[in-house]
Amino acid sequence: MENKSLNFERKRLNAILKTIKHKVQKLTGYASGLKEGIVDLRKNFWEDVTVNVDEPDDIVETQASLRQQAELLSERERSHGQIHRGLKTLARLEDSPYFGRIDFIESGEKEAESIYIGIASLMDEKDEEFLIYDWRAPISSMYYDYTPGPASYKAMDGEITGEITLKRQFIIKQSKLEGMFDTGVTIGDALLQHVLGNNTDTQMKSIVATIQKEQNKIIRNTSSKFLIVQGAAGSGKTSAALQRVAFLLYHYRKTLGSENILLFSPNPIFNSYISTVLPELGEENMLQTTLKDYVEDRLDSELRLEDPFSQMEMYLTPEDHTNYETDVEGIRYKATLNFKALIKQYVKSLSTHGLIFDDITFRNRVIISKEDIAVVFYSMDQSIPISNRMAMLTESLLEKVSRIALKERKEDWVLEEGELLDKEDLLNVYKKLQRNKRFTDDTFDDYDREEGMIRKVVIRKHFTPIRKQVKKMTFIDIPAIYRQLFEYSKDASFDHIHLPSRWSSICDETIRQLDDGQCSWADAVPFLYLKDCLLGRKPNMSIKHILIDEAQDYSPFQFDYIKRAFPNCNMTILGDLSQAIYAHTFHEDTLLSNHHYSQDAFEKVTLLKSYRSTENIMAFTRPIIPEGKSIEPFNRQGNKPLVIKVDDSADRYDGILSKMNQLQNEKKETIALICKTMKESRQAYDHLKGKLPIQLMDKETYTFKKGFIIIPVYLAKGIEFDAVIIHDASLEHYHHETERNLFYTACTRAMHNLILFSGGQVTPFIENVPDTVYDMVDYRKEKESK
Repeated sequence: MENKSLNFERKRLNAILKTIKHKVQKLTGYASGLKEGIVDLRKNFWEDVTVNVDEPDDIVETQASLRQQAELLSERERSHGQIHRGLKTLARLEDSPYFGRIDFIESGEKEAESIYIGIASLMDEKDEEFLIYDWRAPISSMYYDYTPGPASYKAMDGEITGEITLKRQFIIKQSKLEGMFDTGVTIGDALLQHVLGNNTDTQMKSIVATIQKEQNKIIRNTSSKFLIVQGAAGSGKTSAALQRVAFLLYHYRKTLGSENILLFSPNPIFNSYISTVLPELGEENMLQTTLKDYVEDRLDSELRLEDPFSQMEMYLTPEDHTNYETDVEGIRYKATLNFKALIKQYVKSLSTHGLIFDDITFRNRVIISKEDIAVVFYSMDQSIPISNRMAMLTESLLEKVSRIALKERKEDWVLEEGELLDKEDLLNVYKKLQRNKRFTDDTFDDYDREEGMIRKVVIRKHFTPIRKQVKKMTFIDIPAIYRQLFEYSKDASFDHIHLPSRWSSICDETIRQLDDGQCSWADAVPFLYLKDCLLGRKPNMSIKHILIDEAQDYSPFQFDYIKRAFPNCNMTILGDLSQAIYAHTFHEDTLLSNHHYSQDAFEKVTLLKSYRSTENIMAFTRPIIPEGKSIEPFNRQGNKPLVIKVDDSADRYDGILSKMNQLQNEKKETIALICKTMKESRQAYDHLKGKLPIQLMDKETYTFKKGFIIIPVYLAKGIEFDAVIIHDASLEHYHHETERNLFYTACTRAMHNLILFSGGQVTPFIENVPDTVYDMVDYRKEKESK
């Protein structure tokens, strides 16, 4: 029976491959003909257009002819683009046409239909029958959600019920059937073992062949405005979210495009890591940014922005900072909605007094003083919101600038500067003069007309930048107004606003930074919130769906700001409380907490099964965190984690070099030396460079290659490696309770091998780890014994 089934599947695969080749040949022929037609259309575009502008009727005819020719060209180019996309899809199908099959008997029918599932649909030669169903099609959902037995799926005309009589999984690579499994579970362990047992890559891969039932629930959710996914490390939450994007683009293909979806990712490396997933599924990549890049774009160079990783370095090195406790308390307070409420009360007070304006200057002299601007603003009806009054003020200032420009045009300096105009500006003046001459009395003095036009050109050059600055409301000194908040709040009282114990010191440090032209990462979103309250801001209506990865690292204030900036969005919010590592993160108040959402607008999914690490590594990492007991490891065996105690720096790097070479000999392709901080990473790199082809990854790194890398743990979030070496797992290095999640995050990056070096006593974070699940050796003794 097994041989008969295998022979049948091989014959069918060969037949499918022939169909694909025929379709490729046919589409290639169409594409070639279309391309030639497009080239000819472009070459002869004007020859085929009737151009006549002598009479009004002729102009209308010319416009119609132009429009007709442009539409024909556009239609041909669209068709060519569709064929090109079709060829790319067929190329992907040729390598691996499908990965699953279910035989389904619909209720009321006598025979089962064999449904083959792949990354895209494929019709037969006559385009009448499906040979392969797209994994996102409604009927395909049964493959992920049901075992053999009763099953159903939702179709356009209602729910279809029936029975699955066979569930089969395939491993097809380079057009060859390498493996086949009949299974009674959702996705058979044999297929997962095959996939997870391979080396990892420098880029995330699609998981459509191994989507689990709980992941499928995330992918196909279309009802929740906010979908929150709390997932253990390695549970596939990011992978499922990316497949979700592909599903949404398929499900809403008439109204949703990749340009309408935005991903907030933890760092640029992660953007590179996931960049191939959607193209692998035949979709364009969505928009991707980090919160830091998004904020920086909105700051308009008003202040120098500290990046979140610099803040992280400060948080992890208390010994290097004299005001550490004050800084950390400030970071935590500025992350809260309580601080937002304080700013809101401050803005309310600015409605009647306290706004700070800048002079508008021209040629080193004040043309509209900041005092006059304040008088105009505060003379307006105070019941009108500040942002609306700012818009009215802007219009008033623009009118005043225009009057000043008109008056300035008569000054002598204007004509003197006109003599220095470049040739292009002068040529434009003379051309305009000639055009106007046709419609005016020839007796008009050309010299006067020329002088007037030159004066206009000079004044326009000088006043256009001033008008632009007024429109951008740069006459409002936002940094000074934000600074004033801290001067004001040191002594003032606020209604129902709690202030931290070190608030006065926090204010002094914030003022010092602002006076130096710096904006700390903790102040970035509060600063933008204040700016929006004063200037107003149009929300982004083009983005319809947002994904936030590593959501546990976002503060309540940051999330509130994102929601206001994208009010029409649905959101997929992914995170793991056990990997919250930033100073402002609190277990009781993260984006994963239910109270940030109205009860009828969100759904929460928890992923407890971890697929990344071997069961041996999971036995080591689960006891590190309190929530570890609830995490379910996948049954994949490997080597026990290894803890190596070293006496000094020489032994550490000798041991690291030895282990890296050993791992390379074992064909491990991505090997990461994970350090606690960037400072530690650079020290390790200085010791190892020249001895290994090793890459140091920092906040400026956008991609990484296979081989050896050194990376701080906070940049490794979301990424996995074949093998991980922890640079220093000692008590001295990891002892604060706030560092527990950081240590756990570092260890859970490993797929197959985990090795920890410790200078002296090992971190107490592994004191609950049974000593039977890992090996511990003394490097010096082991070396001497050899």
